[in-house]
Amino acid sequence: MNKLYLWGIIITAAMLGATYATVGYQKGGLNGDIVNMLAIAGAVALVIITIFVVIKYVRQMQVDHASGELADESWDNIGEYKNPVPFGWAIMFLGTMIWGMWYFTIGYPVNAFSQIGQYNEEVKEKDAEFEKKYANIKGEQLVNMGESVYLVECVACHGLNADGNNEIDAADLNQRISEKSIKYVINHGSNNKLLGTEMPMPDRNGLFNAETGALITDKEIDEVAKYVAGGLKDTNSAGANVFANVCAACHGPDGKGMAYVAPDIATWNKQLVINVLDNGKQGAIGKMPAMDRLNPKQKEAIAAYVMSLSKGE
Repeated sequence: MNKLYLWGIIITAAMLGATYATVGYQKGGLNGDIVNMLAIAGAVALVIITIFVVIKYVRQMQVDHASGELADESWDNIGEYKNPVPFGWAIMFLGTMIWGMWYFTIGYPVNAFSQIGQYNEEVKEKDAEFEKKYANIKGEQLVNMGESVYLVECVACHGLNADGNNEIDAADLNQRISEKSIKYVINHGSNNKLLGTEMPMPDRNGLFNAETGALITDKEIDEVAKYVAGGLKDTNSAGANVFANVCAACHGPDGKGMAYVAPDIATWNKQLVINVLDNGKQGAIGKMPAMDRLNPKQKEAIAAYVMSLSKGE
């Protein structure tokens, strides 16, 4: 027997055996279900037809010889025969084109029903119901809702204690900003839409000390990072002096930001948290994705919960 046919039989037997073994290990097997039996019959037919077609064309390549009239053109002495397109191939090609046009216009037009479309519509309806039901929730109830959403959506990265697993996986939400994050933003700049719009902060090459007239130095970066991460409390420190001469022009003397200019870096606020959830954030630890699947009320609730952390509630 030709080795090619022998290998075809072996591979067919192996694939059919694997199919049988897979089905056999399922609870109840085919369970007399006509759909299951049709699926297995289709799988068997597909295996046999595939192996048969492969053997046919491999065998044809082994024994057939090209013939016919060569075209006048050649490329590197490689000619092309003027053989017509196989009739069966031409029919299948034209049939596929006709079927495709029918499928997208009549059989299953692009504006027809789809499970994804139905899912999106149902999500919109549920979000509307959710918004209506919880529209007036506030105070401790809003914080409790935020904690529940946090435990579902945020805890994987930020951890149960909201410390980002010691800032290994994500930011520590118990404080507004850490020294590591401050240094990263100063060195690399920022364009995280923390104000909801494109308001980029320059990197260190665009930050000048108003007192010295020189670019901010590594020492000054260390000092101001320590001051800001400490909550802008030690007003007599070297970091406070650097902040006043480098950062206060945009972030304000108290670090609480200026509308359309710079975000609050002293405390969390509702809109700041919502902007991060809306747009994501690139920082020293990595990139946080935008939380598009959350509805506005859920984002507001998370903001309330995050704000409560820094207050020790």
